[in-house]
Amino acid sequence: MITLELAKQLQAAGLVWEAGVNDFFAIPDRGMDERLFVVADMLASLDVFRGWPVVTFHGTAEWSLDYILTMEVVWMPREDQLRGQLVDLLQDEPDPRLQLALHADRYRCTIQYSGAGHVFEAADASDAYGLALLHILQRRFSHE
Repeated sequence: MITLELAKQLQAAGLVWEAGVNDFFAIPDRGMDERLFVVADMLASLDVFRGWPVVTFHGTAEWSLDYILTMEVVWMPREDQLRGQLVDLLQDEPDPRLQLALHADRYRCTIQYSGAGHVFEAADASDAYGLALLHILQRRFSHE
């Protein structure tokens, strides 16, 4: 999972979230920066009942926000979602390339964009994809 800081940068660079079930998001600047939320069509939680681990299902949560606007939250895209965004943005390139490789203990994402090769490294594959996506979004935004 990408860092909250990188997710905020992607959002500021113009990454649009079309929310769906199983998407993760954070609610920043409300004392919940360390919490991660998931969009679900039914609330389920882990509990212990008579000494046994169980999954419980609830129609409503004990505490909850009534609602929150999607513009108030930060999408935390998964690795597959980041890769999908990159593929979509690179498809218009004359020679699109996207590669992810593990070198030592770091992931290296290599892209071909605007006629040049670019390399982005991070400890996590999601962050490497996220950095590449951020680069493309920032370049597109600065050229518009």
